Amino acid sequence: MTHLTIRNAACSAEIHLQGAHVTRWQPHGRDEMLWLSERAVFAPGVSIRGGIPICWPWFGPHPTNPHAKAHGFARTRLWTLDHVSDNVDQTHVRLSLRSDDATRALWPHDFELMLDVVCGATLDVSLTTRNVGAAPFTITEALHTYLAVGDVRQVAVDGLAGVRYADKVRNCEAVQHEALLTFASETDRVYATESECVIIDGERRVRISKRGSYSTVVWNPWVEKAARMPDFGDHEWPGMLCIEAANALDAAVTLAPGAAHTIGARCA
Repeated sequence: MTHLTIRNAACSAEIHLQGAHVTRWQPHGRDEMLWLSERAVFAPGVSIRGGIPICWPWFGPHPTNPHAKAHGFARTRLWTLDHVSDNVDQTHVRLSLRSDDATRALWPHDFELMLDVVCGATLDVSLTTRNVGAAPFTITEALHTYLAVGDVRQVAVDGLAGVRYADKVRNCEAVQHEALLTFASETDRVYATESECVIIDGERRVRISKRGSYSTVVWNPWVEKAARMPDFGDHEWPGMLCIEAANALDAAVTLAPGAAHTIGARCA
């Protein structure tokens, strides 16, 4: 089995065991909520472009090794399916990943990861990290959610006014003074916030709340960057917007031996 196909009274969804990667979630009577590239690659060891990749144990470039793959290894590893339960309008799936010789070669720590996905009229995803080793470790992480939108150039995001952010496109820091975030060029920002965001997409509203997350990443590659990515169709960028629950930059999480941390996001 490579993936789970879910259908209950409230929604349909799909979760791939590689990366514990949610690739589809569609409440009945609504459009597909998650964006998935038509060029996404489904192959061992390759990250899937779209859905909800798990960035862990580092977000973005490795902090010390420029040759390591961006966003860590959790999104390209095969996870174990531990549990599935159904009621009429909700399905709960639990997957896990544990350290082994291959992960220690990339990151020298012992860990247990658990991903809980609850699919229904809302989508709730939570990632728990447990330090099962003898020494502390530090992680950065993200639930890198790709949301489907009508046209990002006509979309606004509420909930970020007055928040300081790191602008990775312009390599600077700033504070958002505008009440709403709108999009007219490549956007890659890490906001220092725990707050909920709302995507305003015409008459449609998508609410993204989170817990255990002290950063929110907002990303759209726009024209030129999308064209440089082989797994991203040149014409696809207007149809997506990433709003990511994260712990990045100064929000890195340090866990003592035996300690655990959970980051979660809910889309509605």
